[in-house]
Amino acid sequence: MEKKTLAIVGCGKLATLVADAYNDNLLPEYELIATYSRSKEKAQYIADKVNTIDSGSTCTPCASIQDVLAMKPDYIIETASPNALKEFALDALKNGSSIVTLSMGAFADQAFYEHVTKTARENGTKVHIASGAIGGLDVLRTVSLMGKCEATFQTEKSPNSLRKSSVYQESLQHEKKKVFEGNAIEAIALFPTSVNVSVAASIASVGPENMQVSITSIPDFVGDNHRIEIKNEQVHAVVDVYSATAQIAGWSIVNTLRNIVSPIVF
Repeated sequence: MEKKTLAIVGCGKLATLVADAYNDNLLPEYELIATYSRSKEKAQYIADKVNTIDSGSTCTPCASIQDVLAMKPDYIIETASPNALKEFALDALKNGSSIVTLSMGAFADQAFYEHVTKTARENGTKVHIASGAIGGLDVLRTVSLMGKCEATFQTEKSPNSLRKSSVYQESLQHEKKKVFEGNAIEAIALFPTSVNVSVAASIASVGPENMQVSITSIPDFVGDNHRIEIKNEQVHAVVDVYSATAQIAGWSIVNTLRNIVSPIVF
């Protein structure tokens, strides 16, 4: 059986987890052929990890995204940022590479979302949205198909995770406080790397402009606690996911890749 080829764009902790899963033979239908990161050292590190196993193939650390595209991977795993996804997605899809992404926040930009949809359709490629740190996207999609519904996304976070945002105040280290209320478009604009999952949930249901998002800072809190709620006249569904670390996001990529090639799809 001919293997599907993979490349990774963004070589941080989540990419390391995917590489470890690959080395542990959890992705036997794939061949990881390329890595790229703005940090050459990180791209080299992931490639070196892969090249330590006797797979009969070589993983190449690339100097640019153009070098990645020149290798024409079947799938590009994106674990970088929404801005990074915007930079290469259209070229990748035109190039024949489908994408598995965690940076769903990029799709809060409706024009970009529509352009990606059109480009993928015209070129026979796809964008697979990994579930990241949440679940229940199938439920959200199903309920939204049934008719008019409402949806909310509530997140609890440590104040330390908000330090680089405009909402951070030192007082958050000592008091519980709701630091944001708005829709998913406003949320991803203010927190470009930490609420991608709210955009994913919104795309699966009511749309970014209609998904109501709230973020609460809790002193000494560890990890993220996400609560998604959707309801219509017939169904009321609640999805609660607590994760102490971001590892679940990396594992969601592994799960997505396994689903792509599985004869039985969840």
